[in-house]
Amino acid sequence: MVNDSHSTYVYVGLGGEGGNIGLGGMYRRADGDQEWQAINNGLPNEPQVRALVVHPQNPQTIYAGTQNGVYRSDDRGDHWQALDSHRGDVWSLALHPSNAGVIFAGYEPCAIYRSEDSGESWEQMDTSRVKHPHITTYMPPLGKRVIGIAVDPSDPQDMYGAIEVGGLLASRDGGESWDSIIDGPYVRNNTLDLHGVQVSAASPGTVHIITQVAMFRSRDRGGHWEHVQFGEMFPGGSYCRGLLVDPSDPRTIYLAAGAGGGGAPQGTEEAGALFRSHDVGETWERVDLGDTPPGRMFQIAIDPAAPSHVYCCANYGQVYSSYDGGSSWSKDQIPAELSRSRHIYPMVCG
Repeated sequence: MVNDSHSTYVYVGLGGEGGNIGLGGMYRRADGDQEWQAINNGLPNEPQVRALVVHPQNPQTIYAGTQNGVYRSDDRGDHWQALDSHRGDVWSLALHPSNAGVIFAGYEPCAIYRSEDSGESWEQMDTSRVKHPHITTYMPPLGKRVIGIAVDPSDPQDMYGAIEVGGLLASRDGGESWDSIIDGPYVRNNTLDLHGVQVSAASPGTVHIITQVAMFRSRDRGGHWEHVQFGEMFPGGSYCRGLLVDPSDPRTIYLAAGAGGGGAPQGTEEAGALFRSHDVGETWERVDLGDTPPGRMFQIAIDPAAPSHVYCCANYGQVYSSYDGGSSWSKDQIPAELSRSRHIYPMVCG
């Protein structure tokens, strides 16, 4: 049962890749609702929703990154309008930590745009100095998508961009210009295949990144890196996908992961898990969900207005909800046909 009067709305975006790129969608569920509701009104046909962000002061306002740029809803997703953004594949969205009218959007191929007026107009940032590592990859095409953007809340001039199969970018001028700052803790595909980046206010200048197979940490703004190890997540290999700092407690960080990654036997990737640290990533524990997720855990979401409301989701649509800060959990399922061709990408709440 929900333990307070606040009603959280949870949103998930769906998308496809490869030959099934036409499949997509967007769903919403409020606390207490028994069913998920499709909320595609105004979005592109078969929307590829791979990025979502909720306005921290006004949860009625949500931004969605699609295959046709950035969209905004001012009524919790009932209606969407296209913003005057670059019409490309958006893979990440981030808000400035002290000014939610400033929005950053990361694209495939690698490009970063910024709006300073809540999405009404956009300007492309300078990524001309970015040089991706010279590695091979099995992921065609080599678009080098910006899959995650993080702003250091202690110094918003410092920003980071995670590139899927492309290392890490950094900006030291609030996003105006970007440089590559990492070829990889090891120059291998699966450690250059970044899936997320986060910076906590509890540890200024400390950057956490997740790659396909591991987590790494830099204590000096990306100058040097260490492998964060907390036991064997899964026999044969792990696949790290989601990373989130608790908005109410910057010392707490969550990691969504699954079996697979490098070295895992084929067919063993159908298991997921949620991990948590209470000391800014120094030590980690596996969260007991009361269930073994049948797919890789992909994302975590926490409601800033009700931080005891914690959610996580597996890629094939299983959503786990806790209303007591992660002590107990319930599970439900997105009512859509999901597979390797179409699955959950982002999840947010507010």
